[in-house]
Amino acid sequence: MATLQQEWLGAANDLERFEQQVDQILHDARMPHSHPWRARLWRPPTDIYEREDAVVVKIEIAGMSPDDFVVSFAEQTLIVQGRRKDMDPKSSYHRMEILYGEFRTEVVLSGAYLESEIQAKYVDGFLYVTLPKSNREHRVPIRTR
Repeated sequence: MATLQQEWLGAANDLERFEQQVDQILHDARMPHSHPWRARLWRPPTDIYEREDAVVVKIEIAGMSPDDFVVSFAEQTLIVQGRRKDMDPKSSYHRMEILYGEFRTEVVLSGAYLESEIQAKYVDGFLYVTLPKSNREHRVPIRTR
């Protein structure tokens, strides 16, 4: 009888350890940069909306300056990348939900845009990238020979 009880307690302890491991995995998945020494790439919250004359990509990334961003557009893909630094690192966190370190957002857009007129502005913690639509129709000539 004692061995059956010991086996049951051992199995219960194994199950508890398993549950703790699953909880840690799920926590890490929700908090991709939960510790300041972890150097993982993360993606800031992003909205994409369309106006009559342009598509706007709005990225929430507070605590930065315009020099902290690199914005590029090629082959229908907008890429915004940079690094947010913790200007006041703490030695012990009670909670850490603000993400720091390298980030990158890639947005694939369909349609034609005036690449030379793409603009980016940073206001109140949001980066706005405006991609003006090209209204010019490109007609392809049809050759007979």
